[in-house]
Amino acid sequence: MSDTIIEVRDLVKHFPVRVGVLFKRVVGHVRAVDGVSFDLKRGETLGVVGESGCGKSTLAQVLMRLEPATSGSATFEGRNMLTMKGSELRKLRRDIQIVLQDPYTSLNPRMTVGDIVGEPFEIHPEVAPKGSRAQKVRELLDVVGLNPEHINRYPHQFSGGQRQRIGIARALALRPKVIVCDEPVSALDVSIQAQVMNLLGDLQTEFGLSYVFIAHDLSVVRHLSDRVAVMYLGKIVEVGTEEEIYEHPTHPYTQALLSAVPVPDPELRDQRQVIRLEGDVPSPVDPPSGCRFRTRCWKARDICATEVPELVTRVGNHPSACHFAEEKSVVP
Repeated sequence: MSDTIIEVRDLVKHFPVRVGVLFKRVVGHVRAVDGVSFDLKRGETLGVVGESGCGKSTLAQVLMRLEPATSGSATFEGRNMLTMKGSELRKLRRDIQIVLQDPYTSLNPRMTVGDIVGEPFEIHPEVAPKGSRAQKVRELLDVVGLNPEHINRYPHQFSGGQRQRIGIARALALRPKVIVCDEPVSALDVSIQAQVMNLLGDLQTEFGLSYVFIAHDLSVVRHLSDRVAVMYLGKIVEVGTEEEIYEHPTHPYTQALLSAVPVPDPELRDQRQVIRLEGDVPSPVDPPSGCRFRTRCWKARDICATEVPELVTRVGNHPSACHFAEEKSVVP
């Protein structure tokens, strides 16, 4: 069996921009995901980071088959995820689950916790016989650190962190191989974030899970990720191990993101060079030619406007999509 569980190549997702009566005329496309490639290995956590609007959540939706891909390929254990139908797609949905961003809106307020966590068993009855489902729900609540006796409570009776644990229990119900975590802690207090992150780490060890962990907070991603992919305007601009990305970033955008991470030590904070990006993020409807980061990059040259930089290793030990990539430690 291959060590790679998910393989994505040149994945594209464009949304049409429509105008006119009944919005029938297409005048452009939002290039939300525009040629993304990566591998996810068994038992690994791949962190995906970037600013809001860079395409992270759209990538998650395409992987979950919640949105159809425009082009490209994505395979799960060697099988094409994007063309699956019927029973094959049904099996895929058992193997790949998602934890959504907002625990306040991702749970049905009219359903009890027992019904929410047990709903996957209704959709996939072969996983658990009807008579044993209540017990399995209680076991799942216990696994994520909730009181099994609260099975008949409703979501509004729980805190934000507890609601996210309910969402994690629901994702675990079918014993998936991969969980896509779409900013699972961004809506939580910092202290609660640490608890949920530790829980995800423990569950990964216990159940052998693979994670695609999406976030905009680089410190959160570092806590859990084995490898990190940095996205900007629909493209991955740098990918490497946690140490390579955080200790030896080579792409200017990665360096700018890391320079903005708060440092509690005042001496280190004073020594660090803060990189302030000029201008706003360009529109994904009309991205810049060549390198998409060039309009905000202090290293930009003429070649950056005419040639799209490939995601290859130019310096250091990991690939970076920059013509002028160089190692630079942003934190002493």
